[in-house]
Amino acid sequence: MSQTLQSRQAEIVEEFAFFEDWMEKYEHVIELGKELDALPDEEKAEEHLIRGCQSRVWLTAMKAPDGTVRFQADSDAIITKGLVALMIRVMDGLPPEAIAGADLWFISKIGLDTHLSPTRANGLQSMIQQMKRYGIAFQAAD
Repeated sequence: MSQTLQSRQAEIVEEFAFFEDWMEKYEHVIELGKELDALPDEEKAEEHLIRGCQSRVWLTAMKAPDGTVRFQADSDAIITKGLVALMIRVMDGLPPEAIAGADLWFISKIGLDTHLSPTRANGLQSMIQQMKRYGIAFQAAD
């Protein structure tokens, strides 16, 4: 997990470059969601729901002993679960200050900003804001 935010984003941009069209990219996002470990039912609580998502998305964060932030998430919608899996891949295991100040340029590089429906794009922004809030909170707690 020693990869930087920049290298993770570059890796995702490279990965998405292999796909010819948006149907293939969506299928890849769905696959990422299928690979995401399910959140235990007791974590699927109201306080972990992300506001602003049309589908239900739960996101939890904890500070690991090494000082990094570890995220877990789940969703009841397959594409949304893939999007949150993508976000975890980029942000999980980073220090709080890296998460709080993350510039997520990969989203526009792979075209997610223009190919998601408005409701999904809003949901993605809500996920990002919640992850950054966790980063800020863990940073403040130090």
